[in-house]
Amino acid sequence: MDRLVKINTAEDIFPEYRNTPIGDLIEYQNLGKKHESFDSAQLLVGMCMDNRKHLIIPENFAYIIRSGGANLRYSEFKVSYAIAVGGVNHIALIGHNHCGMVNLAARKELFIEGLVDRAGWEKEVAEDHFNNFAPLFEIVNEVDFVLSEAKRLRSKYPNITIAPMLYLVEDNRLYLIKEQ
Repeated sequence: MDRLVKINTAEDIFPEYRNTPIGDLIEYQNLGKKHESFDSAQLLVGMCMDNRKHLIIPENFAYIIRSGGANLRYSEFKVSYAIAVGGVNHIALIGHNHCGMVNLAARKELFIEGLVDRAGWEKEVAEDHFNNFAPLFEIVNEVDFVLSEAKRLRSKYPNITIAPMLYLVEDNRLYLIKEQ
């Protein structure tokens, strides 16, 4: 977590993100910036589906794609749509601490039992489902994953500004991640 940069003032925002929709997002979330009116989305936010995260942003400010671990690999058409049709030039990629996609193997039995008990699946089908898909969605470390996903997206969309961030569930704040 030593790579996280706490944002307490607008000056703490990295210069490349100041006076951009990414800087505005951080100011809305962390600094209580007064909400403005928007007719169209200013950026795309890719973030985890976790229910503990809530962004404090104005209406119409952002497209938001929620996916386990903030993994946009299987949402690329939606990302492309937000850029090509929606006109966004900025992506905020937001992971969070205590992510359920970290160490999925430890939740295998709970996952299988949940599908059997709640969804009515057969145990073998639930186990096959986990075994087939968990490797696609497993992340080892939240910070490292967000950085690798930002790098992957930058190679795919070289003209788009992509900011890797981490949301801490304890304080509901966004932190920029130092890249090296």
